[in-house]
Amino acid sequence: MVKSSQSFTFSVTLLFLIICGNTHGTDTDIFCLKSIKDSLQDPHKHLQSWNFSSKTEGFICNFNGVECWHPDENRVLNLKLSHMSLSGVLPPGIENCTSLTGLDFSGNNLSGSIPENIATLLPFVTSLDLSSNQFSGPIPLSLANCTYINTIKLDQNHLSGEIPQELALLPRLKIFTVSNNSLTGPVPNFTDGRVVVNYSNNEGLCGPSLKPCPNN
Repeated sequence: MVKSSQSFTFSVTLLFLIICGNTHGTDTDIFCLKSIKDSLQDPHKHLQSWNFSSKTEGFICNFNGVECWHPDENRVLNLKLSHMSLSGVLPPGIENCTSLTGLDFSGNNLSGSIPENIATLLPFVTSLDLSSNQFSGPIPLSLANCTYINTIKLDQNHLSGEIPQELALLPRLKIFTVSNNSLTGPVPNFTDGRVVVNYSNNEGLCGPSLKPCPNN
C-alpha cells in the first residue's frame, strides 16, 4: 500500500511539473514533431501520417507512433518509433516536445553519438529505449541527470568507453541494459539489487556479477 501511494504521489508530482512548467507546450510540441520528421530519413514512409496542415486541437495524437497526454490536446506524452527503418542522428529538436516522458527509437538505423546534453533534451523522461541502432561513442554523463528515469535500454549499438558511475545514483532506475556493445571498465555499483541489468557481450566490463576489476 505504501509503495502504491508513493507511485501515485510521484505520478501526480511529475504531471504537475510538466503541465505547470510548459504552458505553451502545444505549439512547441508541433514544432518538435516537424523537426523530427524533417531530420530523419524515412524510407518506408512510416511518418507519412505526420501531416501538419490541420489546426485542430489533438490532431497530432493520430500520428503514427505518437501518444498524447489527452486526445484533444497537442501535448506529446510518448514517442514510440521503433522498427521503422529510420536513419539519421537523434533529432536535437526533440527538446521541443516539452512534456515527453517516453522515447522509443529501438530497432532503427540511427547513428552518431548519444547527445551529451541528453538530460536537457529529455528533462522528464522516464523510459529511454535506443537499443538496436548504430549509436557509437560513450554513454553521456548527463544521462545521470535524468532523475525521473526508470528504464534505460542501450543494447545492440556500438557504444564504447566506460559507463558513468553516476548512473548508480539515479533514484528511480529499475532497468539498465547495455548488452552487445564495446564498453569497458567497471560497471556502476547498483548495490541494493533494485536495478535489473544486462551487460552481456561487453568483454571489457568488470565488476559485480562480472570478472573482477584490476586491483580489486
